Amino acid sequence: MKKKISIVSSAYNEEANIQELYERVKAQMNLLADKYDYEQIVLDNASTDGTLQELKRIAKQDPRFKVIVNARNFGHIRSPYYGILQCEGDGVIYMASDLQDPPELIPQLIARWEEGYKVVLAQKNKSREPGLFFALRRFYYWLLNLVNDSGAALLSNCTGFGLYDQCVVQQLRKMDEPYPYLRGLVCELGYSRALVPFEQPVRKRGFTKNNFYTLYDNAMIGFTNHSKVPLRLAAMGGFVLGIISLALAFVYLILKLLFWDKFPMGTAPILLSVLFFSSVQLFFIGIIGEYVGAILTQVLKRPLVIEKERINF
Repeated sequence: MKKKISIVSSAYNEEANIQELYERVKAQMNLLADKYDYEQIVLDNASTDGTLQELKRIAKQDPRFKVIVNARNFGHIRSPYYGILQCEGDGVIYMASDLQDPPELIPQLIARWEEGYKVVLAQKNKSREPGLFFALRRFYYWLLNLVNDSGAALLSNCTGFGLYDQCVVQQLRKMDEPYPYLRGLVCELGYSRALVPFEQPVRKRGFTKNNFYTLYDNAMIGFTNHSKVPLRLAAMGGFVLGIISLALAFVYLILKLLFWDKFPMGTAPILLSVLFFSSVQLFFIGIIGEYVGAILTQVLKRPLVIEKERINF
């Protein structure tokens, strides 16, 4: 009996890329047709262009091509994760629908999986994106690993593109995460994993859906899910700054008493001190707010996705 591979993507306004994504995935799986059956699942995240029409057209021609239509845009984190949880294949491959995750890596991912690895992640060691962006990403992963206190080493330059054994997917279902950081979760689970290096190509068509907010959102999820260090730094920093401010106030009082006329009570040092300590307090409050927001997301337990329609299931 052939093993089944589920290949899942989430799409938002990717009308120009869907047909090529389908063809390239199909071409790779046809090369492995003697050993594997497959299904390709694409979640439409309430696209406003012709993406859904493209998906339905392909699904009508190929029963192995399946579509989940979301009731609204559930975002770049919840929708892909939900798609992974819907897969029943022995191995589940997640890739972005913008073709920056090359389908040509599918045979390599499967080959490493067959060696016994439960998680096989594609790692972009090189990228054709602007050098500054790639350098910032590398710095983020370095910083995240520096403060990581979860006990699990987090992998750099892995976006979630890769293959997950069905036993991993089943474990993810049990965890019932409402706002998951997938690349961190699979590291924390501790399953054996392998890396497949690749060079990320530039986007050929359409526009990236990532912006400052989505990138910041991803970054903060990584920190709040895998490190309490920022909270502890805020607590220790507040304690140290409190002692310093108290000491300065005491020194200023002594100097004023000893040199009443020669040490005028100017407003400039007071104003500067107030502004400095206020800005530090706001920074620390922002850190605490990120953790409170993460806790709120967990407590609300809202569903990952609400489906509007399924096709070919």
